Amino acid sequence: MAGLARHVDPDGLMKKLSDSPGQRHRACTNQAISHSTPYSSRYASASELSKFRIPHDGAPAEAVHQLVKDELDLDGSPNLNLSSFVGTYMEHEAEQLLMENISKNMADADEYPAMTNIHARCISILVHLWGVQKGETAIGSDTTGSLEAVHLGGLAMKRRWQEKRDAEGKDKSKPNIIMGANAQVTLEKFARYFEVEARLLPVSAESHYQLDPDLVRDKIDKNTIGVFVILGFTYTGHFKPVEEISKILDAYEKRTGVDIPIHVDAASGGFIAPFTHAKAGGSKWNIELPRIIWRDESYLPKHLIFELHYPGGTEQSYTLNFSRPGAHVIAQYFNLIHLGFTGYRIIMENALANARLLSRSLETTGWYECISDIHRKKGDHNYVKGREQYEGSTSADYNAALPVVTFYLSKDFRRKCPHVKQVSINNLLRARQYIVPSYALPPNEDKTEILRDETVMDTDLTDILAWQPGTVSIEKEQASAGEQHKNRHKTKHPMSKGIHRSVY
Repeated sequence: MAGLARHVDPDGLMKKLSDSPGQRHRACTNQAISHSTPYSSRYASASELSKFRIPHDGAPAEAVHQLVKDELDLDGSPNLNLSSFVGTYMEHEAEQLLMENISKNMADADEYPAMTNIHARCISILVHLWGVQKGETAIGSDTTGSLEAVHLGGLAMKRRWQEKRDAEGKDKSKPNIIMGANAQVTLEKFARYFEVEARLLPVSAESHYQLDPDLVRDKIDKNTIGVFVILGFTYTGHFKPVEEISKILDAYEKRTGVDIPIHVDAASGGFIAPFTHAKAGGSKWNIELPRIIWRDESYLPKHLIFELHYPGGTEQSYTLNFSRPGAHVIAQYFNLIHLGFTGYRIIMENALANARLLSRSLETTGWYECISDIHRKKGDHNYVKGREQYEGSTSADYNAALPVVTFYLSKDFRRKCPHVKQVSINNLLRARQYIVPSYALPPNEDKTEILRDETVMDTDLTDILAWQPGTVSIEKEQASAGEQHKNRHKTKHPMSKGIHRSVY
């Protein structure tokens, strides 16, 4: 995600580059704060456009297009990005629908009734896909991303808890929510932004890097508004035991009368799990639109729902955003109708098969061990050197998880070749333009340290030394508003241990 960014004062920056002894290695030219535009004609090669202020006169469209395109060429290739939970392909017809409807706003339901109907169909399709029960009236909405969905779901849980405490005349000043230490930052953001105590429970190899149900049992109390359960751990792909945790909460309610709900964060696995033979697996792809759904409307407090009259009609709304693009809802509907259940199953089973193939190949070399266990027989979670690789028929025969491969240098390899640093793998993959992330596991397993290779090279002559460790581009230097000075040294020292994760 994009972080906080400070504004840049071009005049002050030029003065700093010109006067500071420590910055004399940078070329003190206007290239630090402006673009050159040699594209529109041979006579425009001396034209300059400010990077950090709106230019006075502007430039021809074709010149600006080429300038921005060339700068974006420095980004990684999406097809070689093995770290993000996204897809890189949609049919031409879907892309055409996106462009034809790119100007439509989901907030204007009265102006775009057909798009609004398509949105309602998508909600209904997903409700049935995710197992609505007879007698339940599910309700939901599109969102701008999984963060908004998590915040809306968490807020509904908090308000339901507060309403119940009010009705009982009890204190409501200390709400808490349970989540694993492997929780995505969006879950922790909810707790911080909405003033809820986040009870982060450690994960371990013994719990198979999942939320430990025994720890959940120990930490819940009368002030617990809910439990966040992730359908697919981002670090290793493991699924959290939703059903087992549900039974613990049912037993607690039977004993105390306190009902604690579960919020299943399905941004990772919710759009693969229904289609696989194992009823599990998956990641957040472009073929999935972020949204929030409640199995029954009774779980959504009425006072959180707004009735909007100003778009030209009456509409019920429960979102953090008002204006939001509608084209992606249309593209979602295209995929649902075009692929159908069978098409999605083929895609998801193929993704899982590819992940298993890569896992087996890595372990066969003897150089790597996989923490992820998607390639192992169901119930078998541990790596055993020399054991014959298991061959099942479908994903139902294997451990349920995301199509994620998490691996590190094997103990035997590190013992025989102690001089080989795992960061070298990351560097070699980067040299071939593959993007494979490296990081430490969450607390309790964080002795496996992070490997993070970030080398920045800008087009400016002022950033030519970005090839050297610790040097960053001007934009990067100014944008790192949230970085603490005391932690900056950590990126300068390669680690000897770590994890690589690939998403397929």
